Amino acid sequence: MLNFFAIVLIIFIGILLLVLKKRSFRKLINTGKLHSVKFKKNRKNNNKFLSNKKSFLYDHEAKKYSLFYKNSQRKKMFRLFQGNTEDKLKSLKIAKELSDKSTLSILRQGLRDMSPEVVKLSALLIRKFK
Repeated sequence: MLNFFAIVLIIFIGILLLVLKKRSFRKLINTGKLHSVKFKKNRKNNNKFLSNKKSFLYDHEAKKYSLFYKNSQRKKMFRLFQGNTEDKLKSLKIAKELSDKSTLSILRQGLRDMSPEVVKLSALLIRKFK
């Protein structure tokens, strides 16, 4: 008789643990959903292709670039900026295309450059952040 109650008690505790774990798992899932719904409501543009953190657009228009494309363009931009004046101008054209805050470091470097074309284009692009 004692063994029967012990087995029933063990099964009851097991079921109770499963239910509690399931509830905590559901809470984790639901808080994630509620958080993302809150985030979507606060955003004016619900475009999932724009990066979350550094997406201040120059012209305030929604550009639909994937995060992969933006990251590859940033890498290309930083690599080109190490070259000659023509490469730096190409890099600044990429910065104009991306038009977000991640390009500010390149634009600041362009302001200190020796070439007047690079300085002029950098100043023009950085002015749009004001």
